[in-house]
Amino acid sequence: MEKVYTQNAPDAIGPYSQAVKANGLVFTSGQIAINPATGNVEATTIEAQTEQVCTNLKNVLEAAGSSLDKAVKTVCFLADMNDFAAFNAVYGTYFTGKPARSCVAVKTLPKNVLVEVEVIAEA
Repeated sequence: MEKVYTQNAPDAIGPYSQAVKANGLVFTSGQIAINPATGNVEATTIEAQTEQVCTNLKNVLEAAGSSLDKAVKTVCFLADMNDFAAFNAVYGTYFTGKPARSCVAVKTLPKNVLVEVEVIAEA
């Protein structure tokens, strides 16, 4: 097992790694809309937060030697399912390979963000 770290994604806000490589797969931790340059959540709309989340995931996967194109499964968490269509519009521009996916609404996300996404990808 190999832990993955990049300065191009936010530092973990708890006792976990940005991602872990194991058995030919990359498992990312959930990414939220933290700008890695500032360490803050700056985006306020679902579209802008989804852009930041996908950028963070892209950077973590690249640090692991993978890419969004190698994603096989994503798990998506929305603070409000009314944001589903807007989230999907942005998500679809990043995950063009259409990996398997779950998307659920949750009561609250860390730092009160609107979206969190985790990925399993081929290494």
